[in-house]
Amino acid sequence: MRHATPDVLDSIEPLLAQIRALPLREPKRGAFYIKREAFLHFHEDPAGLFADLKVNGKWQRFSADTAAQRKALVEAARKAIGA
Repeated sequence: MRHATPDVLDSIEPLLAQIRALPLREPKRGAFYIKREAFLHFHEDPAGLFADLKVNGKWQRFSADTAAQRKALVEAARKAIGA
């Protein structure tokens, strides 16, 4: 599973915009941090698009192909940072 390519990130720009509204840093497009700690990034593989989100200090993988999955990801990110 590789990190999401620029073309894939282009295709999820509305999702990235929602994540950018959260109090996070984005030092590299599609990779989000809380201060200096990695918090959220995206992967792609033949099975689809996935996001790795750090919840309570542990990485959790979320599918991010559908609108419902993306909404759940944003809600999980909000909850993880207490926003």
